[in-house]
Amino acid sequence: MSNSFSNPEDAKLATLANSTLERTGAKQAAALRDTTGRTYVAINISTTSLSLDAVQAVFTVAAASQISGIESVVIVGESAAETSVITENSPQATIFYIEASGSVTRA
Repeated sequence: MSNSFSNPEDAKLATLANSTLERTGAKQAAALRDTTGRTYVAINISTTSLSLDAVQAVFTVAAASQISGIESVVIVGESAAETSVITENSPQATIFYIEASGSVTRA
């Protein structure tokens, strides 16, 4: 899987997202790298009063740190993540999805 990324920093995001998914048992995980190189990771949240997919959750965590832009996001797990929150804020950001088979696609 990590060989599917031309940027080694994206491979690191994939490792973070995959390990978070495995460790938590969540349905989805996402890792985000901002334009300063800081990374953030989050899982989907689903309670009776709050529902966020992993992309929305990781964006929220990153935004709370006052990021100025997003370079890349890697999503693993269920594919029903809404990526518009990323593209609306950083149209140049690359977004990858790792399928259950391990294949990487660019969103």
